[in-house]
Amino acid sequence: MCCDLKRRFLLLYATQKGQAKAIAEEICLQAGAHGLEADMHCLSEMDKYNLETEKDPVVIVISTTGTGDPPDTARKFVKKIRDKTLPPDHLAHLQYGLLGLGDSEYTFFCNGGKTVDRLLQELGAQHFYDTGLADDCVGLELVVDPWIDGLWLALKEVFLLQKEKEGMSNDVSADSHVGHEMNLSSKIQNLNLEDGVRSSDGPSHKLVDINVVASATDTEPSLVHSVPPISQSALNIPALPPEYIEVQFQDTHGENPHLSSLISEGTTFEVPVTKASQLTREDAVKTALLLELDIANTAFDYQPGDAFCVICPNNVNEVEELLHILGLSEKGENFVCIKVKQDTKKKELNVFFSQIGATRPQHIPERSTLKFILTWCLELRAIPKKAFLRALVECTSNAGEKRRLQELCSKQGASDYVHFIRESNVCLLDLLRAFPSCKPSLNLLIEHLPKLQARSYSVSSSNLYQPGKLCFVFNIVEFPACPTRPVLRKGVCTGWLAELVAPLLHTNKDMQDIKRESSPTEKISIFARPNNTFHLPSDPSVPFVMVGPGTGIAPFIGFLQHRQKLREEHTNWEFGETWLFFGCRHQDRDYLFKDELRCFLENGTLTHLKVCFSRDSSTAEVAQPKYVQDVIRLYAKEVARVLLKESGYFYVCGDKKHMADDVSDALLDILSTEMEVDKLEAMKTMAMLREAKRYLQDVWS
Repeated sequence: MCCDLKRRFLLLYATQKGQAKAIAEEICLQAGAHGLEADMHCLSEMDKYNLETEKDPVVIVISTTGTGDPPDTARKFVKKIRDKTLPPDHLAHLQYGLLGLGDSEYTFFCNGGKTVDRLLQELGAQHFYDTGLADDCVGLELVVDPWIDGLWLALKEVFLLQKEKEGMSNDVSADSHVGHEMNLSSKIQNLNLEDGVRSSDGPSHKLVDINVVASATDTEPSLVHSVPPISQSALNIPALPPEYIEVQFQDTHGENPHLSSLISEGTTFEVPVTKASQLTREDAVKTALLLELDIANTAFDYQPGDAFCVICPNNVNEVEELLHILGLSEKGENFVCIKVKQDTKKKELNVFFSQIGATRPQHIPERSTLKFILTWCLELRAIPKKAFLRALVECTSNAGEKRRLQELCSKQGASDYVHFIRESNVCLLDLLRAFPSCKPSLNLLIEHLPKLQARSYSVSSSNLYQPGKLCFVFNIVEFPACPTRPVLRKGVCTGWLAELVAPLLHTNKDMQDIKRESSPTEKISIFARPNNTFHLPSDPSVPFVMVGPGTGIAPFIGFLQHRQKLREEHTNWEFGETWLFFGCRHQDRDYLFKDELRCFLENGTLTHLKVCFSRDSSTAEVAQPKYVQDVIRLYAKEVARVLLKESGYFYVCGDKKHMADDVSDALLDILSTEMEVDKLEAMKTMAMLREAKRYLQDVWS
């Protein structure tokens, strides 16, 4: 087969956690079925493509990270096309389509994609296909799948116009070749499909409901059971991706790679945990812990407001359970060598290998123990993608279980997938418990499970106030048992950290100064994740407002520690006033840093402290405000003065969905009232504050 006769397009992606790359690979995979060839590269690989000379259409898939930034792998590219010296027709020859990924829980939804889209437009590039913006909050696939479906017609229209412009005389022969390639690829796409089930391009068949394991009395759908109409529908299921990973078991001799080799984002540091304190009472709804790390003997540096990442493992019990299900309990300590298959029995599958440029996943060491891979490399808790469910179909022997997995990955089962997989936070182990006849191979897991991501935390200290120390605060995340998950589950990182530091915890204040000589010093691996904007004002005389309920107070403790030290060292400086709005459920159970805040208030570091308690009953005649947004409204004139008359800053940290949006709405109302303008004008002022980096958020969903 001559790939050079196929019509080529350039496929670029920029990813932070692997989502954009996986979607780009799916586009690459499908390209052959449409007689096209995708030349796929990461945006960071700028030596492998050149938009200034690119003649073929370009498809870009890009995610968003942080508070609306392009991913790290796109930074150099964005810097290049942001160059103000470039003429407005610099890329006038370029035709492109862009798919942006984001989360509408955050203020700057899909801003990474929107930024690249805007910059390309400013340089004269033209859309050949409408921009798609996929929302991870409701499910990326709701936009991604139809966007990809429509991409092929848009590309073929571009190529048809190119042919007309070029005046090609061999249109008929070229079209016949494309038809041949499409026919061949459609055969590949339908390989191994079950009878009665069709791929997205295959013919429709009437299906018989074969969910024979379901009880006739089941009238409600569940993870393992469907009801009409889907249980009696013909299904459009994804094409079966070819396997490309080969796993070779070796002996038990050797050493696993260092954790630093798994991280490409920056330099890693292995640092001891020198202190751990529980900040909440035992009867609090959530358990908050404060950890102190010793960074004195490292080059790790930070500013108050920065974040950093902790490299964490999967839960040891979950790893052992997975090994048991795979039938590999006896081989956990064996070294395995991961390679890409060099040949396949089906010649057609080589089409796919040449297209996706299959390589060993970069987060998987070439040689390490099986247990190391399952513990440190793969995100066992990841919500399975539909392509993964499609692959699991082939590993399932029970007819009813096989049918249900087909339904969950089909177009007809989209709502079931969202409800029973995505919204329920179902992971691989949940599926294997629910579908016991499913016995996937190890290589399948390595191909489909994403990289185990390091977890990010806000710094809760100041290196000026506590030299050589780094502190952070977190709630131990818990996922209660539910129909799709019969056991309570703790967060991957927070659960691990809590168990790690259990010997150091002192819930009794009288014991906090006791040094336990018998407790070994635990170490964790971290790397910096600097925040380019969420910092104190460079001018100490500028006032600022901080809003941080719950663990959202963490970075502001660092702010106040830093400000206190500056006040001690520079008595002749002028310092602006500081406001902190804090809230929690109960004053006597989860009022974090209560004593520290009182000290900051008494020594003048903190000018105004306003607190509220959402679950405490009040005996006052006038109802007390329950949430920080309500308290902020009580001080509307003061907040407006700080922002509008004194050019102050406004910081928000904490939960986005249940707090940050409400705080934003409250501030919008305050600006509208105090400026005596309508909401539209107030929104423009808010936008100005954001643009000037004076309204700053560090939020999570």
